[in-house]
Amino acid sequence: MPLPFKTRPQLSENKRLALVRLKQLKGKFERNPRFKDDYIKFMDSVFKDGDAERAENQPRAGYVWFHVSPEDRDYLRFLWWENGDTKAEPKEYRMRVHLFGTASSPGCANYGMKYLASQNEKDYPAAANFIRKNFYVDDGLISVDSVDTAIKLVREAQNVCAKGTLHLHKFISNNREVLESIPDSELTSGVQDVALNHEELPVQTVLGVKWSANIASVFDPLGFLGPFLLLGKKILQEMCQKGIGWDEQLPAELKPRWDNWLNDLENLQKLQIPRCFVPENIGKVQRIELHHFSDASSYGYGQCSYIRVVTEDKVHCSLVIGKARVAPTKVVTIPRLELTAAVVSSAVGSMLKEELELKIDQEYFWTDSQVVLGYINNEARRFHVFVANRVQRIRETTDPAQWYYIDTDQNPADHASRGLKVAELMNSSWLTGPKFLWEREIVTQRSTPQLMVGDPEVKVTQALQTKVVEEDNFLERLGRFSKWHTTLNVVARIQKLAKRAKTAEPISVEDRRKARLVLVKLAQKNAFKEEIQMLNHGKLPQNHQLFQLDPVMQDGVLRVGGRLKKACLPHDLKHPVILPRDGVITPLIIGYCHEKSQHQGRGQTLNELRAHGYWVVGGSKIVASYIKQCVTCRRARRPTETQKMADLPANRVDPSPPFSFCGMDCFGPFLTKQGRKEHKRSVLSCVLSKSAGRLDDASLRTFSMKRCQ
Repeated sequence: MPLPFKTRPQLSENKRLALVRLKQLKGKFERNPRFKDDYIKFMDSVFKDGDAERAENQPRAGYVWFHVSPEDRDYLRFLWWENGDTKAEPKEYRMRVHLFGTASSPGCANYGMKYLASQNEKDYPAAANFIRKNFYVDDGLISVDSVDTAIKLVREAQNVCAKGTLHLHKFISNNREVLESIPDSELTSGVQDVALNHEELPVQTVLGVKWSANIASVFDPLGFLGPFLLLGKKILQEMCQKGIGWDEQLPAELKPRWDNWLNDLENLQKLQIPRCFVPENIGKVQRIELHHFSDASSYGYGQCSYIRVVTEDKVHCSLVIGKARVAPTKVVTIPRLELTAAVVSSAVGSMLKEELELKIDQEYFWTDSQVVLGYINNEARRFHVFVANRVQRIRETTDPAQWYYIDTDQNPADHASRGLKVAELMNSSWLTGPKFLWEREIVTQRSTPQLMVGDPEVKVTQALQTKVVEEDNFLERLGRFSKWHTTLNVVARIQKLAKRAKTAEPISVEDRRKARLVLVKLAQKNAFKEEIQMLNHGKLPQNHQLFQLDPVMQDGVLRVGGRLKKACLPHDLKHPVILPRDGVITPLIIGYCHEKSQHQGRGQTLNELRAHGYWVVGGSKIVASYIKQCVTCRRARRPTETQKMADLPANRVDPSPPFSFCGMDCFGPFLTKQGRKEHKRSVLSCVLSKSAGRLDDASLRTFSMKRCQ
């Protein structure tokens, strides 16, 4: 059998590392002679049995099951002393069989066993089925309905394994007659020296479970102790939420609960669970049913499954499997937890139908949540993602008609959602199932639960009406152009292409004129659709904003009317085209006329517009707004730069006596009259304090002289 490589690797040279490890092993041998003797004895048996070979030797052409393919054996090289002589030079060896403990060995063993079973299925069908379905690596576990079947199965299984050079032994059974039919050398070590005429048979462990005649305890792979273990899981969850480390003391509020739970573990020895689904003296089986119960609470959620066997005059019910899980730390609504428990129940049902080697005639699913039943039976509403995904998973494996309602006080899964102590577990309905399962007939009430109004898990649907309106968005495409003459050239070229004209022909003035009329009509149609319809059937009302322009329709173009029909002026000047204040065309035309006027002001630009035959509604404001955004105009009309004034001198800001600095603020003189005599007086202002003083004639002359010096 080859090694299960995805791609064959190229291993690096690691002989030096192997020598270092071998040296370390040698040092351990020197420190522990007994360990050395046991190790050498084991290695001798490996070479004696042919499980390893010298790496220099060429491998044999054939190999038996569970041996490594010759081309893969070099991946399992190792160093060892020949004949266990640690003083000699170590030699290179390689394994011929799959090593115990490697990641690939269990998978290879399972594959080898299944392949061996398929090769001998024709001669030994029962043994092949036993090896294929009831083996895990090298341990097999099965239950049969009679002693003769068990004895025959043992012999056939040994024969099949012998064909692959495998030795099937270490048998254990809960029946003395079966054990007596097996040689002592083939029994497990705990049974070989036991007198089989005693009443009690020894307890053996298979796959982590202690097995005796009617007891399964200690390890709980099938969830029999789910309600009890839930209490311990909840305490651990609270410890994690509080951030308590594994080596820290429990807080005062958790320690009593934890101690009580640990002490209650000893009471598990009193628990006994009958494991026979179909008792020996029950009679002829008429019908076998599976009943799955699910429930949830804020504490936890879980499920339990029971097998119900109905014969002519008896009914027997047994617990098959149970699940108990703590509620997530994130807050989840009870209906969602109930639905999650129902998902677990449906998954367990699918698994049991595949694993149980019994014909299941009918399957029931029970829940005490009307909301969950409403979700499962819903055919019209749409749910949010959480509920929708789980309902889909339930409906993929079960039929809504299989789901029934049960009262909470009769639901055994309630124990899996709340937890029980050992004494409560022994006296509850968890191990035996509800009472109605033991009755001859099960009465079910078919009802179709309705979803509650305003259920938050139901998506709110909105009925929308779609009205298709065909709009010409050609003008929006012209919004990418920034120049009026470029727009005219593009439209003119499109018109020429529409007429199958040659693309090499230049665009004429007439082509540009036609393009201008097309764009004007599109702009007017988009902005003055109602006005054009009114003019085609009459006149505009007097309160309309265009009424003062006396608008008229000429050749499909909306123009200004007026009294200039007989004037000797161009037609566009007598009857300018009316343009809307908004849109794509108007800014392009304003920009063109603004550039024509060499970026003059609002009045010049308006005159240029009218000279080109355009009348913009509200043109004064529109032109002013355009000029305000014009980059060239903003640069030309920006305010001039001004010189920043220098800092004030020290005599203006430092404290000093009044009139210490006042020469520059003297003004006058003023003529004053005292009696009949006129005097000249001046007013002097202090630079710092702004105080005012008066100077007479002499003082003024003195001040003037000092100022002139």
